[in-house]
Amino acid sequence: MSTDASTRRARTRRRRSRAFLSAFVAVVALLAVVGLTTAAVSVAQGPRVTRVSVDPDAAINAAGARLIFTTTQSLAEVTPDQVHVSPAADVTVDTSGRSVGIRFALPLWDDTEYTVTITDVRGLGGGASTTLTKTFTTPPLETFLLQRGSDGDTIFRTDLKGDAAVPVFSDPQIEDFRATASHLVISTLDDDGHSHLIVTDRDGEGARELTLPGTGTISNLQSADRGNLIGYTFTDATIGTAGARESLLFTVPIGSSGDDAAPTEIVRTGGESRVDDWRFVPGTDTLLMLTFDGALTLVTPPTADAAQTAPVALGNAVAIDGIARGSTTVVVERVEGPVAIDLATAQEVPLPATDPALGQVNTVTPLADGTTLRALAILDGFTVRSTTVNVVDAQGAADPVFEVAPADTLIETCVSPSGRYAAFLVAPNAVDNPYDGHLLPLPQTVQTHVVSIAGDERGEEVVALQGFDISWCQVPPRG
Repeated sequence: MSTDASTRRARTRRRRSRAFLSAFVAVVALLAVVGLTTAAVSVAQGPRVTRVSVDPDAAINAAGARLIFTTTQSLAEVTPDQVHVSPAADVTVDTSGRSVGIRFALPLWDDTEYTVTITDVRGLGGGASTTLTKTFTTPPLETFLLQRGSDGDTIFRTDLKGDAAVPVFSDPQIEDFRATASHLVISTLDDDGHSHLIVTDRDGEGARELTLPGTGTISNLQSADRGNLIGYTFTDATIGTAGARESLLFTVPIGSSGDDAAPTEIVRTGGESRVDDWRFVPGTDTLLMLTFDGALTLVTPPTADAAQTAPVALGNAVAIDGIARGSTTVVVERVEGPVAIDLATAQEVPLPATDPALGQVNTVTPLADGTTLRALAILDGFTVRSTTVNVVDAQGAADPVFEVAPADTLIETCVSPSGRYAAFLVAPNAVDNPYDGHLLPLPQTVQTHVVSIAGDERGEEVVALQGFDISWCQVPPRG
């Protein structure tokens, strides 16, 4: 090959390399210009929403549901005063990267259109602000109810119209049940009088039996308002013999695939551990125990990562009236009368008295806004002349929302997760309404009256349902 030909080919390769390099530089420069232009446009327009996520069904059933906006830019911190919710709802706000999350402090109202608006949202680097808006509608509320009958007992799923009840689980003798976010936990009794604890999904399918601490009976079945933690008190079948266990408190997490853990005994170190009553503290795994010696104690149970912490003594009490959902305030009965205790600080205040003309207080149910539901009975000697349930404010002013006929008996009051409704369990014609033969005995005929207790609807009855143990209830009825 000649030297001239080699030289020509070398020149050609250099020309092509210079041409490619020039073209590459031009493309990079163009892309940079486009990128800068796009960025400039984005900054000029402000952050734009690319995705919004919210679960309306979860939002009506449990506190802590979230609505998350994801945008085109990393965001400057959003403060609570930029967030507006209609109808009003308490929220907390967190900003992370391109997303801002709105957490609802309490469950939302059912069958309601909500609009969440965040104003003056800016990118981390400044630029124009924008307003983010999302409107969504929560679904109608569904709940579960237990009906007992001469040929067996059945748990129904129903709406608040009462005409669409669907049976989901039946057994010859159901004592009690609780509904968690993903399960039904059902306490049954066999022919020998021994308890069994059955777990199903919320459609009543996939039944499996949980391991109990032994052979015996369980009572006061409860579930935490987050996760799938349940608790109950257990008594050995051999009660009365040496070493038999009585009314001891156990908790157990329910596994999603049947890999349920063994029950854990909750021990009050240095004192009586037999439990007369107890509650889960809302939003936590902490327990409030009232033991046989009258001691009121706050206990945090052990976990896989931590041992049980030292109990917190809260003095003596006669009874636990309840803990308001979405709060740390419990109402208990002291010998001197009912008091409200903030479990976060251990500070307590007596409840304001109502007008004596309204009657004596039979029951108190705390609400998340600081008010209470109180059943007030007017007596003539030992005869009940009237019973009304009232919303009572911080000054003791009472607003009646439900009236119980003199011949009927109010057994239990339960408040829906959102605080929109109360369910009043009533035994009609109590004198001629005999009790059944269950371990947890109740009158053979009971009705659950669902009544609005919030907003402009306060005092309006929504529906009357046959049965009891509506799944809003945090504890079983005490007939």
